Amino acid sequence: MASLLPFSLPKPKPNLIKVSSSTVTAPSTSQTLDQKFGRKGIKFIEEPDDVPVVELTVRNGSSLRLRIPDGLVTSYKPKVYWKDDGFEEILYTLPGGTGSVKGGIGLILNDVSESTSKGSPVCTSQWVVKDVDSDSIDALQVELSCACGGLDVTYIVSLYPLSMATAVIVKNNGRKAVNLASAILSHLKFKSRKGSAVHGLKGCSYCTHPPLSSSFGILSPAEAMKPEPLGLFSFGSETQNKPGSWTVEDELYTILKNKVSRVYTAPPEERLKRIYNTPPSKYQTIDQGSGLGFRVIRMGYDDIYLSSPGSSQKYGKDYFICTGPASMLVPVVINPGEEWRGAQVIEHDNL
Repeated sequence: MASLLPFSLPKPKPNLIKVSSSTVTAPSTSQTLDQKFGRKGIKFIEEPDDVPVVELTVRNGSSLRLRIPDGLVTSYKPKVYWKDDGFEEILYTLPGGTGSVKGGIGLILNDVSESTSKGSPVCTSQWVVKDVDSDSIDALQVELSCACGGLDVTYIVSLYPLSMATAVIVKNNGRKAVNLASAILSHLKFKSRKGSAVHGLKGCSYCTHPPLSSSFGILSPAEAMKPEPLGLFSFGSETQNKPGSWTVEDELYTILKNKVSRVYTAPPEERLKRIYNTPPSKYQTIDQGSGLGFRVIRMGYDDIYLSSPGSSQKYGKDYFICTGPASMLVPVVINPGEEWRGAQVIEHDNL
């Protein structure tokens, strides 16, 4: 089993980099970043649409790719077979238009401090590289930062031989408390629709609920809640419960061939009790088509979001699920001078 990201994250160094391109002779953003932060296993390049990205590659060849301006992880290829080319892309992405990407792994931070507000994105400016770190080439880390009003947000992406982690630290430097709805959502690729499932949620309460709104989500909140059309052979198939209706997962394996959009967590009213059941800290995806499985571990978040597109063909030919830790039903409250941390780890032992 891979060593997990310690939740005592390194203190950031106060050296932000913002690149100016006011002259023709100035180096590109990726060149400047590579000169300042590049090292063995950490390489800054540019995508065809001039978006700076950083590629991390550890000793066993496992790699990931992170878009810097929007903090979106668009590729994670862990080594899952012993053969030389035994790498498998596990993230699902689609072109989003005008240089953007849908899918991958992304962070959502929405300010819901106003009771009448549906939430507005906290990070309205682009991320900048704050620091990088490495332990030989078996552990690599990139640290992004973004100042959003009275909030300082740090986003850390780490890669290890058998795992990857994404973590967020939000520090409230303002004078008022801030209520945040947040999630780290991963779009995971599956070989087939029929063989998709997760294991480890039995006994956990859940309700039908839309995902948090984001710029990278493949299914919008409205699309995720739209009922799946009934086909010729859909008799007896599972349908989504009505929003607000709570159910306890009674199956050992949660089958995801049909369309679902759920939050697994303790109902808000249950959390008022001294003792209540919390969702599991980890669960595992199962892809019968590839024979691969990945554990998803949550830290600092209260909920687990899980969705699948069902029979719809509008999202590409491959199948995927969207899942990850979240705090959706009860916002995270960050008082002045305080900070909050949340993280997701994806690990495997397929080798």
